[in-house]
Amino acid sequence: MDFIHTNFAKIDPKKEYFLHCKTGYRSLIASSIFKANGVKKVTDIRGGYEAIIETKAALSAFVCPTTIL
Repeated sequence: MDFIHTNFAKIDPKKEYFLHCKTGYRSLIASSIFKANGVKKVTDIRGGYEAIIETKAALSAFVCPTTIL
C-alpha cells in the first residue's frame, strides 16, 4: 500500500480505474485510497482475480506491468 501513496502523483484523477488483487482485500483498500485522493471513477473488482476466474469469463493474454504506468 505504501507504493500507492508514494506514486500517487502518477494517477490521473480524470481517468477511470478498475482495481483488483488476488482476493479483493487489497484492491478494496486501494479503491478507498483513490477515492480519498479525489479519483471519482474507481471500481473495485469484488473478490479479486479469484472471483474473475470463477465466472469463467474469457480472459486476455495481457500481462499487467508491475508499475502504475
